[in-house]
Amino acid sequence: MKFLFDVFPVILFFISYKLGEKHADIAQQLANNYLSGFVSGNSLSAEQSPILLATAITIVASIAQISYLLLRRKNVDAMLWISFIIITVFGSATIYFHSDTFIKWKPTVLYWCYATAFLMGQFIFKKNLLKTAMESQITMPEPVWAKLSLVWIIYFVVMGLLNIYVAFSFPTSTWVSFKLYSLAALPVFTILQSFFLAKYVEEPT
Repeated sequence: MKFLFDVFPVILFFISYKLGEKHADIAQQLANNYLSGFVSGNSLSAEQSPILLATAITIVASIAQISYLLLRRKNVDAMLWISFIIITVFGSATIYFHSDTFIKWKPTVLYWCYATAFLMGQFIFKKNLLKTAMESQITMPEPVWAKLSLVWIIYFVVMGLLNIYVAFSFPTSTWVSFKLYSLAALPVFTILQSFFLAKYVEEPT
């Protein structure tokens, strides 16, 4: 359930883009009515409007997501804060410059921020982030924690590179679909890891 909550803005981005792509005239009208004050230059074209509308809706969804957690006095994960900041910055640049280049870079920057956090924790602060989060449920030797952290770093780097390849080698519509479907990679990756970690899980007393 938490996973669906975390990725809700991405799902909304996909739905709003596909609807805007299907109804380009309506998307253009909405974009010019509601976003024209936030963009530089002339009015928005029918080709630009779906991605700009989808980006604006995603920013609003991300703000609502964070606000909901804060109002409920719930903890906001560091990764959720990072995602919120990146979508706000890159999404705002996408709208202002009416260019999808910025929003296409957003997933890669997010993945690489995660990879950098793991690297800095491991080698600069001498603190394994995975161990910090999971050591109450799992007891493993330090070398195993280090290897697991390295696996996550590789995962984030590869996903970032894959996003760049799809974003700038295929049409925007293909990239938007990839952006949604790539979400499935994370739970699959986690499930595969669980088989390895099972022998280390502490049984309840």
